[in-house]
Amino acid sequence: MPAPTAPAEQPAAPRAPRPAAAFFDLDKTIIAGSSALAFSRPFRRQGLITRRAVLRSAYAQLLLLFAGADADTMDLLRRRITALATGWEVAQIRSIVAETLHEIVEPMIYAEAAELITEHHAAGDEVVVLSASGIEVVEPIAALIGADRSMATRMSVRDGRYTGEIDFYCYGEEKAVAARAIAAERGYDLADCRAYSDSITDLPLLLAVGHPTVVNPDKALRREAEQRGWPVLAFAAPVSLRSRLRPRAPVLAVAAAGLGLAAAGLGLAAAGGAGWWAQRTRERGSRFRRSEAF
Repeated sequence: MPAPTAPAEQPAAPRAPRPAAAFFDLDKTIIAGSSALAFSRPFRRQGLITRRAVLRSAYAQLLLLFAGADADTMDLLRRRITALATGWEVAQIRSIVAETLHEIVEPMIYAEAAELITEHHAAGDEVVVLSASGIEVVEPIAALIGADRSMATRMSVRDGRYTGEIDFYCYGEEKAVAARAIAAERGYDLADCRAYSDSITDLPLLLAVGHPTVVNPDKALRREAEQRGWPVLAFAAPVSLRSRLRPRAPVLAVAAAGLGLAAAGLGLAAAGGAGWWAQRTRERGSRFRRSEAF
């Protein structure tokens, strides 16, 4: 009798990818600008801030755009925003954000970021937004772009109003702490997780995961990425904010992050200075776009 033949080996079933998370910074990574400053215009309409405060917010936005979100710039923004918000009703802020969310935020979302989030969902990843902006702003934006969860800065509240103190500042090392906590809760191996950010202040988060990627990085983060061999992405849509900064006599339209912040009645001297500034920003924006084309 012929010897029995051994059964053919069955190919091993493909191993399902392990669950993982994709951690996203928000400002200048998912949206083109500062989420904390994006609602200045409706806040002014509701009488929460003055024209002077709007102008100072626009100035802070310009600092964020051109200086990069370093620790000093972020501290400036944090102090100004918490000072402005002291005494505001939390319910009113949530209502304003809900009513104006689509009008203000949709034009700011990078098309490339939205596509990347879709790809992560298709791969079975949990998409998490980690932002130093306030939770009342971040949560609705995260829901709008389809994130699965978000963590953000929480201001102290007493009797339904902000006290001006901060309970949790989702910034720097705290973002890495948040990512580790989420990974432990969900059973993720951080070596399988990804993180995306534009700012050197998020270096702890990028170092915490196995697959860091920088997006439109500031100078310091670009140097880190080059030294460590990290991928660098350039998100360009929507149109760069710099191209929106145009003078309009006799009113200067400070169109930072699509805010439409208007500064009227500044006088001839201020208008002349504004024209010089707008021209300078366009020139700098042009150099920036060329530097991002790699």
